[in-house]
Amino acid sequence: MQSALVVGGTGLIGRAVARRLLSAGWRVTVTGRDPRRLPADLAAAGVELSLIDRDDPAGLGVAVGDGRDLVVDCACYTAAQARLLLPLIRNVGSTVMISSKAVYVDAEGNHVNSPSPPRFAGAVTERQPTMKPGDMPYDSPQGYGANKVAAEQVLLDSGLPVTVLRPSKVHGEGAAPPREWYFVKRALDRRPALLLAGHGQGTDHPSAAVNIAALVEVVAQRPGRRILNAADPDAPDGLTISRLIAAVTGHAWNEVLLDENAPPQLGKHPWHRIPPIVLDTSAAQALGYRPVGDYATTVTDEIDWMIDEVAQEPTWKPPGIEPETATSWFDYAAEDSWLRATERPPT
Repeated sequence: MQSALVVGGTGLIGRAVARRLLSAGWRVTVTGRDPRRLPADLAAAGVELSLIDRDDPAGLGVAVGDGRDLVVDCACYTAAQARLLLPLIRNVGSTVMISSKAVYVDAEGNHVNSPSPPRFAGAVTERQPTMKPGDMPYDSPQGYGANKVAAEQVLLDSGLPVTVLRPSKVHGEGAAPPREWYFVKRALDRRPALLLAGHGQGTDHPSAAVNIAALVEVVAQRPGRRILNAADPDAPDGLTISRLIAAVTGHAWNEVLLDENAPPQLGKHPWHRIPPIVLDTSAAQALGYRPVGDYATTVTDEIDWMIDEVAQEPTWKPPGIEPETATSWFDYAAEDSWLRATERPPT
């Protein structure tokens, strides 16, 4: 039986990877700091939980042991964390680091967390330039991508069979934050009108956790030193996503497609990227990646999860959505005021 360690395995991507490997007959250990975050189905299936901190070298060493067939690091954000992992994976068959499309820059050096949005010429391949490696707070707009680049380089420069995966906007049951909440809450609140900036054409490629897990399984069987984009087979725009969620929730609203004359913050959903950001996944496909499904197929579990949570607790607040984000997402008063001013009553 092949053995895998998933570092940060109680999070969104880690859970999906653990489930995928279990279904393929692997023995799986996950690391985490809170036993309550290990889903019941994984515990029942025999997944071992190692309660350690990502930055604890002794704990990680014990978890890796004398070697694993696969180590998947879902919690590597800095070069220091990569260096901590490096001596532990020398006897590992294949190692996967979860990075991010946030590392990519356009011709002007702009990235997804820049004050000015990036403008990529087309689908972004793994050859697209990246930010310079950095060593600053990794949870800052300028630091996140730069630190990821630094961590990537430490692992890839080792010459070991390390695959770096660069997903985009990750979705799935248990997401923190679940970006689909932007539309799900409006549907549950029975909002009569939905405002969409840019005529709803904004696109930011989604990456289902289950699709990332499918790619991890491929990489596990084909070790190598490489970088791969990890995304869904399709990249729907905001209008398409809103219609899908309205259909799943059984709600209908009046679609108001805004142009550049509307107030700048109205209708700016989490996928509002114009020009669009789409990842080229042909390299992953050439390696054998076959997605579990498209966005519509894979996102339903997340939508159902949020609906079930609200049904059990009407005041439920999704994890990972900061109060200021919730305030900007759900400024119904500003929306209704604009609708009244433009003689578009919300009812």
